[in-house]
Formats: sequence, structure tokens, C-alpha cells
Amino acid sequence: DGSSCASANLFFSEAAEGSSNNKYLEIYNASDATVSLNGYAFPSSSNGSDGNYEYWNSFSEGAEVAAGDVYVICHGSADDFIQAECDGYHTYLSNGDDGYCLVFGTADGFEVLDCVGDWGDDPGSGWDVAGVSNATKDHTLVRKCSVTQGNTDWTLSAGTNTTDSEWEVFPQNDWTNLGLHITPC
Repeated sequence: DGSSCASANLFFSEAAEGSSNNKYLEIYNASDATVSLNGYAFPSSSNGSDGNYEYWNSFSEGAEVAAGDVYVICHGSADDFIQAECDGYHTYLSNGDDGYCLVFGTADGFEVLDCVGDWGDDPGSGWDVAGVSNATKDHTLVRKCSVTQGNTDWTLSAGTNTTDSEWEVFPQNDWTNLGLHITPC
């Protein structure tokens, strides 16, 4: 059934907080096999939390992502361009200050693989990424091609400038990279 005892190398490759409901999270499968998402989830916290997730978000039954491919979670009312790449739907995607993590396991016990934002204090409007203020709001974040696995430390992942960040920050509604991910460079 494609499930295993160990997590596969999956991580967030893109995150967009566009105008209106033009929001999505893109997950890249860096492994060499198709991965069933039955054992995975993307729990979140809204506007800050106590270090724990507030909402357990599961993938649809039967969801999977092929090797070297991406799985896109989008808002059901997103633009047609986003809808064309959409693999799963989630209505409560971030307005910039909600932390999402990709995890392997169950609501009672899981391994965090990667995060966009965190489950800590409310960042205000959004988190700074690569030296861009409030980059998780009104921007599209794309994982650099040099990144080959997730990072459970959002502060390190976000970085403080364009050199030490694992992300590139693009303008709002820039969906140029949606539906594919390049790695390695």
C-alpha cells in the first residue's frame, strides 16, 4: 500500500499567500518512489500558539505524490491557474501568520519533517523570510534548489538574508514555479 515505518523525504517547496483566496502549499517528493500520504498530515496553528498545533489537517484518502513530483494543497476558490495544479483542498490556508508543518505519524505521535512558520508566538502580520519583512503574507515563497530536505527549525529555514535563507521571496500572485520543483540546482 506504499506505507512504511519511516518517513520519506518530503518537504514544502512553495507557499503562496496571494490576493483573495489565491493561496497554496506545495509539497515536493525528493525520494525515488511514489509516496502515499496516508501516514502524513499538515497540522497548523492560527495566529500564534503555545508550541503545539491547533488543527490536525489530513490528506484526502488515497492521496499520493510521485517521485520528483509535487502535491499542491490549495484553496477551493483559488484562481483557475492554481486550480489546474491543485491535488487537494484546504479552506483555511494562512493569511500570513498561521504556522503549517508537514508531519509523519498520527495526531498523538508524529515526526515533524518541515514547516512554514511555526506553532509559537503570533508573528504579527507574518514571518520575515530572507530579510523580507512579513514575507509569509502577500508573497510567494519558493524553496531554493540547493535545499534537499525539510528543516524543522523555521528560524533557520527562514534565515535573515538572501544568502542564509532556504527560501526565495517572490511578489504576491507570482505562480511561475507552481506545479514543479527544481532540485538539485
